[in-house]
Amino acid sequence: MTGPMRPAFHEGQVLAAADLSATVEYARGQSARHARHLHEWGVAEGLALATEPRTDPLTNARYVEVRVSPGYAVDGTGREVVLTDPVVLRESDFEEVNGADPSEKEPYPVFLAAADREPATSARPDSCGGTGASTRVEDSYEISFGRLGDERTVAEQQPPAIGAQLAAPPAVWRILLGYVRWAGGHFSDVETEARGVPVRFSGVRADIVSAQSGSLTLRTGQEAQEGKPAIVLSGGDRPSLVFGLYQGGGTVDPLLTMAANGNLTIAGSFEGTMPAGSTLVTSGTATDGMLLPLPAGITAQQVADGRVVVHVHLAARTPPALEESVLYIPAEATVDGDLRVRCRARLYDPVNSPGEVVERPGAVDFLVVATVSATNGGG
Repeated sequence: MTGPMRPAFHEGQVLAAADLSATVEYARGQSARHARHLHEWGVAEGLALATEPRTDPLTNARYVEVRVSPGYAVDGTGREVVLTDPVVLRESDFEEVNGADPSEKEPYPVFLAAADREPATSARPDSCGGTGASTRVEDSYEISFGRLGDERTVAEQQPPAIGAQLAAPPAVWRILLGYVRWAGGHFSDVETEARGVPVRFSGVRADIVSAQSGSLTLRTGQEAQEGKPAIVLSGGDRPSLVFGLYQGGGTVDPLLTMAANGNLTIAGSFEGTMPAGSTLVTSGTATDGMLLPLPAGITAQQVADGRVVVHVHLAARTPPALEESVLYIPAEATVDGDLRVRCRARLYDPVNSPGEVVERPGAVDFLVVATVSATNGGG
């Protein structure tokens, strides 16, 4: 099997239409192979479903006009799809596919596909020997609606073989743009995900990503936005890996930093799975009715699931400001299943109040010990 054929020319050669077409097709084939083998297909820019409120002149009912914004996508064959202007979706096209009375409970998919079209005005040969055939082909598009569940067929599309040329119509590769909702004979809303299938965006296939500046940033949006997360890998004299949030000036506020020596700095608390037998402790003073705190890193759900066992020790406290004749007698110092303290004490003053015993809330010193069970709750 031969590889791609690259046109070659020499002086005095008579160029036929096939020679010039081969030049174009060779460049298109290169571009297509690059796109489908080094990138993941999908929406690269724009192509969002947008709505404009409208009113039905016959019923005065409110609905929305849906349009596809200008944008750029690459399909699974490596072919580009470009929309230079907004495109309004026609309700008649939707009804033709899904009927005049579709479900109002579920959203319906909207697809985009590449298409070849002859432009409305096209240059033609002026010579007597010309064939009169068009000399231009428009790289156009086709927007269509699907039935419920058709969005799942997008993932089933198979790319062409390595080295294959761009497929011409009627071959169609569908790109999911989103979903429309239908109510009262009109579009009512749009969505970007339904039944677990979201809009697919383009990506890159790479085992190595390098940065010439010495700093590589990974973020969730095209622009740096305040409050959005970012990961920054820095080289230079002080290499580090930083996870943080963008500040107003575009800098990243570090929440987690790993230095080149392995030291880890965390702005917040650390939570995670602890090995079996690990022990965490917290202590302090509590009064009657207070909930005892769990050690840092331990959650109430871990205790409820049996993954962590809690032990509590209480010691009644004697108030410091009591008259010398007052007897302070702890009556109760317990904790319930919710770790709520029950602490009561009796006071008796045989000198000033020989016949009276007073009961009041007390205080305790507590020690809470949390240990991870041997089985870690089965998980």
